[in-house]
Amino acid sequence: MGGVAQILDLAYLNPIWWLSVAILGFKLFALLDAVTRREDAYRAADKKTKPFWLTILAIAFGWDLLFGVNFFTGIGTLAGLVASIVYMVDVRPAIRALTGGGGRGGRSNAGPYGPW
Repeated sequence: MGGVAQILDLAYLNPIWWLSVAILGFKLFALLDAVTRREDAYRAADKKTKPFWLTILAIAFGWDLLFGVNFFTGIGTLAGLVASIVYMVDVRPAIRALTGGGGRGGRSNAGPYGPW
């Protein structure tokens, strides 16, 4: 069984199912985070462009939706997981440091005279 049917199987007692859902959720979070970031922040952080990351992360997420999360032998799942991890630990912190947090302006605890 693969693809979306693997997730819809609802095998709550199977730890492999939970790991599959967690990997798919992680990839979806990385993709949605990349969508909300500004295009110029990628260039300012000296990272690849926004369309590059959106393409890589969308392929990684779509691969698992179509073929199922097979992290033991699936090279597509593992490559997509590595790409998502690279985005989350390298690209996302660099962009957040430039934009001040969220992709839509963000909030910070800095007042007019410094942090409060």
